Parts: sequence; C-alpha cells; structure tokens
Amino acid sequence: MTTPASWTVGGITVHRVDEIPLPSATGPWLLPGATPQVVTGQQWLRPHFADEGLLRLDSHSFAFTVGGLRVLVDTGIGNGKERANPAWHHLDTDYLQRLGAAGFPPDSVDLVILTHLHADHVGWNTREVNGEWVPTFPNARHLTSRTEREFWSGYDMDEARRQVFRDSVIPVEEAGLLNLLDVPAEGLEVVPGLRLVPTPGHTPGHIAVELTSHGRTALITGDCVHHPVQLAHPDIGACVDIDPGRSQASRRELLGALAGTDTLLLGTHFPPPTAGHVVPHEGAYRLSPVPADSP
Repeated sequence: MTTPASWTVGGITVHRVDEIPLPSATGPWLLPGATPQVVTGQQWLRPHFADEGLLRLDSHSFAFTVGGLRVLVDTGIGNGKERANPAWHHLDTDYLQRLGAAGFPPDSVDLVILTHLHADHVGWNTREVNGEWVPTFPNARHLTSRTEREFWSGYDMDEARRQVFRDSVIPVEEAGLLNLLDVPAEGLEVVPGLRLVPTPGHTPGHIAVELTSHGRTALITGDCVHHPVQLAHPDIGACVDIDPGRSQASRRELLGALAGTDTLLLGTHFPPPTAGHVVPHEGAYRLSPVPADSP
C-alpha cells in the first residue's frame, strides 16, 4: 500500500485518505453545466482534473492533528452500505487500512468533522459488526452544524436518504457521539488553528474547514466546490444543491477571498493532485496545483 498523500501547512500535516475514484459518469450527472465544451475550454484542467471533456472526481477524507487532537474531515461512502447510486452500493474498499497507514487508526481519532450529511460524506461514520451498524470512531466527537441536522430532521426524505441516516447518522447520535454546533457567519474556532466556515447552499448547514498554523492556511472545501472547473465557472452548481443561488454565492465569496493568496485549497472531491492555490484567470479563477509532499 502506498503512503497516503500529504501536504504541510505550517506545523500541520494534512493527509488525504483515499476511498475510490468516482465513475466518469459522475461529472455529467453532478455538474450538468460542465458540458464537454465548457470543460475542454479550460486547458489547465488537463491532464489531472479532466480527460476528453469528462471531469475526474474522487471520494476521500482528510486527516490531521491540530491542537493535540487527531481530526478526520468527512468519512466518505463506507463499506457494505445499501445505496441507490450503483457506484456507492455495497463497496468493499481498504479505506480503514489507508487511514491506519496515514497514522490514524479508528480508535485514535478524537474529532470527526462532517461538512454536511450527504451519503458520500458520512458513510464511514459506522461499520457493520454482527449485523449492526456501530460507530467506526468510538472515541471521537462527531461535529456538524446544528442548522444541517435540524434541516434534515424536518425534510421529507425519500427512502434512499432515510437509509443513509439509519445506517450512518442515527447510530452515531444514539451513541451520544454527535455534537451539533451553532456556526456564526464569521465562523467558529473549534480549537486553536481549526475553524469551521459556513458555506451554505449545497445544504443549508454546509461548512468548510480552515486550518491555520505558523502563518500558513489551508481550506477544505467540502461540497461548496466539487471540482476545479467551478473555479473557472463559479455559476456551475451541483444537481443536488438544495439552494442553487445560495450555493453559487457561497462559492463566489469563498473563491474571491482565496484568490491570489497562499491559502492551500484542498478539494474534498478533487482528484490528484487535489490541492492548489486559487489564482485569477480570464475574469474568474483557476487552480494552480500544489503537489503532495514527497514521502
């Protein structure tokens, strides 16, 4: 098994814990505005982020230690889960082995931050033991926005989404491990160097995650930005955005704040090289990739 990719942010090492590459059909479904013509019009997307007009997308988590706490941001799709999306149905990956290879065996994790409560961000919250879904990270506080959880509590879910909550959210709640946080407009510092940033629209309580150490900063996107093509076209939204207008506004605000700075953008669904700096480009932005640290 290869060593997980990582980036240094001041005194913090951020590890990318891979789950799976997403099928090529994901891009046209998820970001319908990213037509082949739009994608091929941005030459900088090739070869890493697009191929022949099709977007590359991944599922992975980020793990790091900050303020003495071992933190995991989002938990992917999970193994053995009953999912409506065939690409996510009953996966059998070595995600936990990859997490261990990064130095974060499940029992060692102190905090799990859930940017939002979609199926591909909560799946490894639980694993199946003797026919029951039990918390994968039994010693971790699981943090998400109160707005997020309360929205889904009042939402008329279809059966597929109810299944996600049954197997990946409610078991964590029943174990007393889910903490709901009020995240104000200016963000919320969880511990020194770790701040939750409200980026609503994709879901009402969506948050991004900002890391700061020794004058360096990184930001983990969650699904505020699914793919680098949205840097060039911030108006392109996801078909599953709850509030498309608010999602676009959050994305524009975030990218505008990062453009021209040395903040490292870490994309939750960006394929390798995954990280980069936001730079102005042709009236919008592009991603200038930052390779992972050498092993």
